[in-house]
Amino acid sequence: MLRLTVLSLLLACAVSLSSSAVILEDGMPILWNQTNGQLTDLPTRNGVITPNPWHYLQRMTLYRLMIAATDPFMGCMGANATDGPMWGLTLQLGWLRTSGRLADPTGATTCGLKTGDTMCISTQSWWGCGNYFVSALPFLSAAKQGFMGAGAQVQMQVPKGVTDYCTTHADCTTRYPDAMSKWDAFFQGLKSSNESTLPENEKKDSLLGLYWAAQMASNYAAATCNSRQSHLSSEEEGDVAPKIADMSEEENHSLYVFSWIHTINNLLAGSMVRIWKSAMCSVETREKGREMMEQLVQQPDFAKETFIFIITGIGSRC
Repeated sequence: MLRLTVLSLLLACAVSLSSSAVILEDGMPILWNQTNGQLTDLPTRNGVITPNPWHYLQRMTLYRLMIAATDPFMGCMGANATDGPMWGLTLQLGWLRTSGRLADPTGATTCGLKTGDTMCISTQSWWGCGNYFVSALPFLSAAKQGFMGAGAQVQMQVPKGVTDYCTTHADCTTRYPDAMSKWDAFFQGLKSSNESTLPENEKKDSLLGLYWAAQMASNYAAATCNSRQSHLSSEEEGDVAPKIADMSEEENHSLYVFSWIHTINNLLAGSMVRIWKSAMCSVETREKGREMMEQLVQQPDFAKETFIFIITGIGSRC
């Protein structure tokens, strides 16, 4: 489950770097212009902000508000307004919607179907469940850390009868303490970065480390979604990247690249992952690693043999 969740994020990010229009409109995540830009636009009840994360536009609004609130602290990420890491999550959510992965897989309702409520995110969707852990949980943490205004109280809506989703910071902390503590650490790190005297590349490295730790902790916590995998269709015969008929060229290439890495790592008894971890031993090597992964995904002619040669070469300098 973890590998699939991480892959979906990487796949969405990879497609966004191409010319594909599947998840982008005018250079922004799909339906971005229909989301709310102000916290006051979200539903409230008795002074508590009550977003509905089972509505696509409101879940995307959570990202828009977090991005806006954290943008003043993201200067070290780069010159472009969309260089911050949270933009990757908006692309993942857009990809999940356009690919039909947020719809009710049981067929019991028309939630998320083109012939039904197109904005609905089904609580039974494994993909929607996994994404909840990287949308609702970080938003609750951001609010707790003051990014949504002093004293902002937030409680996520949940459909009647559904009890297996946490809805408040306290609730999520009780159920998923590691994930929430790491999101808290990320948002706290953002605040402290503005006062740091470290060089910009070291600030970026530190923040990306905190962000990735929170992202992975959420992915591990999302194991609670595993029961929903029973609703997923089985692998279709002949669906082998890079020649999957109902995937774009970019999606096929990205899936092929990461499937190749997974296969080689298995053949080498996990040594590729160990080499990679060893190679990512400093700020400089991690910068090179990110650049290399971008090239591997964006450039189909980037030789995979070059990838292995580079990471072993980087690792030898640590």
